[in-house]
Amino acid sequence: MPDLPTSPAHAVFRIDPRDDVAVSLRDITAGEALDIDGAVITARADIPTGHKIALWPVAVGAPVRKYGWPIGLATQAIQPGDHVHSHNVATALVGEEGYRFEPMVAEALPAPGVGPTHFDGYRRADGRVGTRNEIWVLCTVGCVANTARRIAEAANREFAGRVDGVHAFTHPFGCSQLGDDLSHTRSILAALAAHPNAGGVLILGLGCESNQLDALLAAAPGLDPARLRSFTAQAEDDEIEAGLAAIAELVAVAEGDRREPRPLADLVLGLKCGGSDGFSGVTANPLVGAVADRVAAAGGTPVLTEIPEIFGAERLLMARAIDRTVFDGAVEVINAFKRYFIAHGEPVSENPSPGNIAGGITTLEEKSLGAVQKAGHAPLTQVLRYGERVGRKGLALLEAPGNDAVSSTALTAAGATVILFTTGRGTPLGFPAPTLKIATNTALAEKKPRWIDFDAGVVLAGTDPSEAADALLALVIETASGRETRAERNGEREIALWKQGVTL
Repeated sequence: MPDLPTSPAHAVFRIDPRDDVAVSLRDITAGEALDIDGAVITARADIPTGHKIALWPVAVGAPVRKYGWPIGLATQAIQPGDHVHSHNVATALVGEEGYRFEPMVAEALPAPGVGPTHFDGYRRADGRVGTRNEIWVLCTVGCVANTARRIAEAANREFAGRVDGVHAFTHPFGCSQLGDDLSHTRSILAALAAHPNAGGVLILGLGCESNQLDALLAAAPGLDPARLRSFTAQAEDDEIEAGLAAIAELVAVAEGDRREPRPLADLVLGLKCGGSDGFSGVTANPLVGAVADRVAAAGGTPVLTEIPEIFGAERLLMARAIDRTVFDGAVEVINAFKRYFIAHGEPVSENPSPGNIAGGITTLEEKSLGAVQKAGHAPLTQVLRYGERVGRKGLALLEAPGNDAVSSTALTAAGATVILFTTGRGTPLGFPAPTLKIATNTALAEKKPRWIDFDAGVVLAGTDPSEAADALLALVIETASGRETRAERNGEREIALWKQGVTL
């Protein structure tokens, strides 16, 4: 993480010595004189918190640097003290690019630290370790989504306290889908059915859908038959009664499970950001990156996704590929996603969102350079396509879009047992895996204490970043050992599938 100024006299700071801009720590008024690294610059405009101020002249068409990398090109002459944002900087991204395999010298990852190195988890028969012992109700098709919810609600009343909870994860798809679109729906559901946080799974079908129950079960080999029940609603006289009977059998098995100490090597961390702001790449994302590095150093598996929010920063990840196969996989996933945009007539730079822009993020390059910091410095060991599960230890790159619900569902399906979700604007969403919300700024943490689990904004007030990373890792371990997240406490648990193809 960058060394942040702690004196109230400092209103701005520069992240990297190569940067053309500094980031405002508070609202700055036009005409205000600012001390930036020993030089005095006068603000030529009002600059909101988290936005950028120019440090020196930048000519029209020249790159503007933040994080030491270009975040876009100047669309008009920029003077020292100018507010640097979407009115005078534009993206330089165009489309597919060619990449060369140029691996960097691997950085030594930090040791896991002197704090806790184990969590209390549930070891499953396949060797994976869950952080929850829940019963999950999945549905093959949206037609029985409400039925699945009714079964889960009744089961929670009937079996309260015997497992960590009964949850229905529903969606509107599974019928009238074709080809890859249908197979993607099936692969995600199959991966969720095998998730280690589920001590038992009920899969509910309708009977006439495209996503036939037998085909879904065939796509999920290795499921423990003692922990799986399934039926089609059309074949039952009373589907609610049948569902409760099935869950009673699953609870009887799962309630015998016990937590046991497990090393951090058994932890799979999903890395996600949503509602980012100008501090995302300064506070929360680097802190998450520090935790990801410690977990990776201990033999664990951090998983980074949101491929469109890597555009412009992809070379930083590609240079960390452990071999040519992993590098080629990353190139294919990134360029395939660019082709996906282009095929739909959309520019690859169609990001950031209105909320991101209001928070100080100007271009996709700037957003991406901040976002990839969640991956820390660990070597990239694997690339996963949508619906695939992690197969080895170390940092993974997972194909999925930036949409919060879709990408977090994909992270869970890939095997994430805890998700670290950074946000500068706030969101109440939660997902099947326990999801920790990490605020980039203290104002958000104080405004939304029922949403936010951890305040990364403390580093702006002087907390040593390594101490903040220690505290975040401790919270991750507590969460993996059973502590409820805010989203879990609020009943925020859902999935979303990536709809890519034709609907009949």
